[in-house]
Amino acid sequence: MQLISKYKWEIIISVFLALAYFTLRLIYLNRLPIFTDEAIYLRWAQIALHDASWRFISLTDGKQPMYVWVAMVFMKFIKDPLIAGRLVSVATGFFTMIGLWFLSFELFKNKRIAFLTSTLYVFYPFAQVLDRMALYDSMVGAFAVWAFYLSVVLVKREKLQDAYALGIIIGGGVLTKSSNFFSIYLLPFTALLFNFKKPFPKRFVRWIFLAGFASAIGYGMYNVLRLSPLYEMIAIKNATFVYPFSEWVQHPFVYLTSNVSGLSSWLIQYLTPSYILLILISLITLKNYFREKLLLITYFVLPFVALALFGNLLYPRFIFFMTLFLLPLTAVGLEEVIKFFETKIEFHSVRLVLPYILTLIFIIYPAFISFQFAYNPLNAKIADRDSNQYINGWAAGWGVKESVSFFEDQARSQKIYVATEGTFGLMPESMEMYLLSDKNITVKGYWPVDIFPKEVMAIAKKMPTYFIFYQPQHRTLPPDSPLKLVFKVQQGNTNDYYRVYQVTTK
Repeated sequence: MQLISKYKWEIIISVFLALAYFTLRLIYLNRLPIFTDEAIYLRWAQIALHDASWRFISLTDGKQPMYVWVAMVFMKFIKDPLIAGRLVSVATGFFTMIGLWFLSFELFKNKRIAFLTSTLYVFYPFAQVLDRMALYDSMVGAFAVWAFYLSVVLVKREKLQDAYALGIIIGGGVLTKSSNFFSIYLLPFTALLFNFKKPFPKRFVRWIFLAGFASAIGYGMYNVLRLSPLYEMIAIKNATFVYPFSEWVQHPFVYLTSNVSGLSSWLIQYLTPSYILLILISLITLKNYFREKLLLITYFVLPFVALALFGNLLYPRFIFFMTLFLLPLTAVGLEEVIKFFETKIEFHSVRLVLPYILTLIFIIYPAFISFQFAYNPLNAKIADRDSNQYINGWAAGWGVKESVSFFEDQARSQKIYVATEGTFGLMPESMEMYLLSDKNITVKGYWPVDIFPKEVMAIAKKMPTYFIFYQPQHRTLPPDSPLKLVFKVQQGNTNDYYRVYQVTTK
């Protein structure tokens, strides 16, 4: 009881933040339609759950398996695979929020800055988007933040147990996504925080050894993937999004301007004017906590520049983990604003509520965007590229829920056949994910479908057969298609539709 009394306000604020976080992340969790990549990852997890020989299934597409492994566990206890997968991101986002608190406190030794950082994360629109989707990136962010925190702890304390912990976190990160290798590449820059008081040479060499030891653990864990014959697929997949050096040197700066423009646009859209202003305020007072701020800027700028230089096919979610290192700077800026007004106000009662009022002013717009994304995603003010992918385009699975309900109803008393446009992606994965447990339903993807598949026509003579079309290039059906429209669902705010047809035999 004495301990609770001593930390009463810290406990109250922590409980409030946890409630705010889970409320904002969990409300209307199923309102956003399943996204193409979500369908792929969750189908992998479903297969891996029921067949141990496929635990490295993500390597078939060059993806590391950590997210799939965790989603697989959640699926054991949660019936709806989409909710299970999205809850993985909700959980990892919560660990990110906690990690940011520890990181900020370790850097600035100020509890108010630490709590402000966590608060800003709760209402950060970028985090709201990715913490609510069954994608890798929320987990990537969690590992990146905790690796950064433990890197700071290691350089300050130089203890073996910290190197072990850091190595395990780095290993988990690189088993999630290749971008987590930045936790190793950026580790030498934490020397900015090294205490060079005499005698430092022996201690510095010890830190170098421990940092190398932590990196070796991370690489050792990553090398587990070499057990799979599909290991080389990772490099092939990475080359889709990032130019290999051998190719990049042939045109080193051709795409730099356009990449910087696109990445900066997404960064501004997600940080919002509120957070950008606070970051600028923190940089104006750069002399305060100079080394700590410089380290945070380094952890953001270097990955950002690397992506701008080498990026081939880019999406906003690629910069999410690096933007997390800007949030402690945002909190420092807010702390500077609060301190400025505290010195101007004489009334004690006003000073007590001032931090809450100023925090509310700066988070109200980001909080509005975050709530809007949950409640009304069609009109959410998120990055244009994400809106086009997750909400207003064929990659967003508008119509999937309706299809699942319809097909389950049709298969109650008879066998049916469901054909889909596409053999990998939203279709047939989303249908397989929900329907293959029903013995009365067979699902199969077809591509290309410029000519109507003869196999489908033959099956239609034996049982009720349906065909799903959802991609814009097939607004006009293949010629002589024996199809009768059953229903259609508008794909966000576009003029395209997800369509379910019944195959006729006449």
